Amino acid sequence: MNSIIKFSANRVWRTYLGGKLLDAMAGEKRPKDTSFPEDWIGSTVQACNVGREDIAEGLAKVTTEQGETLLFRDLLLHEQAALLGGTKKSPRPLEDIPLVKYLDSSTRLHFQVHPTREFAQNRLASPRGKTEAYVILAIRDNVSDPYIYAGFQRPPSRKQLKGWIEKQDIDAIENCFDKIPVQPGDVFLIPGGRPHALGEGILLLEIMEPSDLAVRFEFERCGYKIPEAARFMGRDIETALDVFDLSPVPTETIDREFRCQPGALYQQDGNRLEQLIGPNETDCFRVKRATTASRFIREENEFFFGIVVEGEGRFRVGDTTVTLKQWDRFFCPANVVFFEYESDAAMAIVECYPGETIRNGGAQRTAKK
Repeated sequence: MNSIIKFSANRVWRTYLGGKLLDAMAGEKRPKDTSFPEDWIGSTVQACNVGREDIAEGLAKVTTEQGETLLFRDLLLHEQAALLGGTKKSPRPLEDIPLVKYLDSSTRLHFQVHPTREFAQNRLASPRGKTEAYVILAIRDNVSDPYIYAGFQRPPSRKQLKGWIEKQDIDAIENCFDKIPVQPGDVFLIPGGRPHALGEGILLLEIMEPSDLAVRFEFERCGYKIPEAARFMGRDIETALDVFDLSPVPTETIDREFRCQPGALYQQDGNRLEQLIGPNETDCFRVKRATTASRFIREENEFFFGIVVEGEGRFRVGDTTVTLKQWDRFFCPANVVFFEYESDAAMAIVECYPGETIRNGGAQRTAKK
């Protein structure tokens, strides 16, 4: 395969409401909020939705040149070294592929916390935890105070938190947080272990480790009550409490802890390449943003997911040209090293790359550009 793979919508059922903006992006005549507020882009991860396990929800599908529809995961396994990198004897593993989502919330999400990679490996028999990042894309017109919650600014003791969760004292839990204001263009990194919740009315791109592991310690939102099996990853409350990082994040340190400042990697002739999240922030994945108003010649040696967040244009590799429109999403294989973005006006693409390779239960560093 010597070009990119474009993806169609892959909407996933969740325990909260949203998705109206995703409907509008897809051209729906009557967009509305439903229980499908997320679009999992090129996902190789199955969603952990209790009662919906037989649907294989979350796994992205692609259509081959021969007209065959198959799971993107199966295509990768068939051409693993070419698409993901490495050698035929030692290709890059699927566990390196970040999970990338569009997320459109109409309500504040449940309070939740995700395990670190170390916790997932040692306690959950999973190679990856769920450190995650947000790239804020848009705010709904009816929302005047968009925000997220991240880290306890006033952390409770373990005993207090356990009691609040058991009693579902949401006011007490919410009082542990300060609202963190957000606007389009903001970038945040939420490490595993830090409790958090997204506020209402936010459209964002979410990049995370490839898992759907979550401790949901708020059991009901918008009239839907989360089943017991879906609250603590199928474990007990003591295991769930072990996931939490209860160290305080004081108000004055919030930006330093969670907000990422873009750094210029290249800027010339109207072209700009920024690093949104790099190895100094996390080794779980990397995120860049490329902007061009003409022709941007690129060289990369790793696969990535591309999401057109602004404008439109073209992706060119060799004699092949692929049209790109705003909100299009695609996969660029590892064997496509040299390529070009072209635009007659302005086009911005967020690029989501793998981070550190995990092999045999341990971690192995990969080269960082």
